[in-house]
Amino acid sequence: MTDQEVWGFIDYQAHSPSFNMALDEALLDWHSEGVIPPVIRFYGWDPATLSIGYFQKVEKEIDLDAVKKHHLGFVRRPTGGRGVLHEHELTYSVIVTEEHPKMPSSVTEAYRVISAGILKGFHHLGLDAYFAVPHTDEEKSKLKNPRSSVCFDAPSWYELVVEGRKVAGSAQTRQKGIILQHGSILLDLDEEKLFSLFKYRNERVKERMQKALKSKAVAINDLSPTRVTIDMARNAFKQGFEEGLGIELKPYELTADQLAYVNDLAKRRYKSTEWNFKR
Repeated sequence: MTDQEVWGFIDYQAHSPSFNMALDEALLDWHSEGVIPPVIRFYGWDPATLSIGYFQKVEKEIDLDAVKKHHLGFVRRPTGGRGVLHEHELTYSVIVTEEHPKMPSSVTEAYRVISAGILKGFHHLGLDAYFAVPHTDEEKSKLKNPRSSVCFDAPSWYELVVEGRKVAGSAQTRQKGIILQHGSILLDLDEEKLFSLFKYRNERVKERMQKALKSKAVAINDLSPTRVTIDMARNAFKQGFEEGLGIELKPYELTADQLAYVNDLAKRRYKSTEWNFKR
């Protein structure tokens, strides 16, 4: 017998960018209404997608011709942060009420608690991941005014790093008393493709940022002695979340009505030009 709290678990499936964001939003709504327990979800992207943060300006920052050229999907997230290329990765989302006894009220501390599950997942893959905490005033001020459009460019509070380089990027929003945190766990990274998707003042700036990224971010398969597959990652991080949060994950299936609701929301919001481009 276990006295651990049971959370819902939606296992890995690749979906369209609009469906992915609509499902995260719907889970937040249903949890706020008390219809579903807290949920952890793993997912992928079909096609590979560039997602941008809620506040980003497309015109100014994104090269849409390059997005088209690479046949990528494109979507604006309901969370902040910067551009992320979702390609060879395990994406996760965590939906839990702010009132949950395990959740600190500060965004930063809640981020640390949730990310403990990801930390454990890396350990299960044999990687020595740890939290990077900024100590100096200079490090802290750097976090407040990130200049880059690329999400993996700047480790922030409690960022997960291996050998000093960032291995997972996450963003959080709070709506209706619910925390939604989602993020990318990179298995592989196509740097050339990633950097072709953003606009730069000039070629020199682009080169400088690309060089900086190499020293700041890294994908699992650039570190792991054995090649990590999506299945290996799913198992490691599911176990990691259970241990890190002290919970049990039970499969959660969407009803036909819930699925219809998500598809409708995807069409109305996350496929619309209004949502994706008008900021």
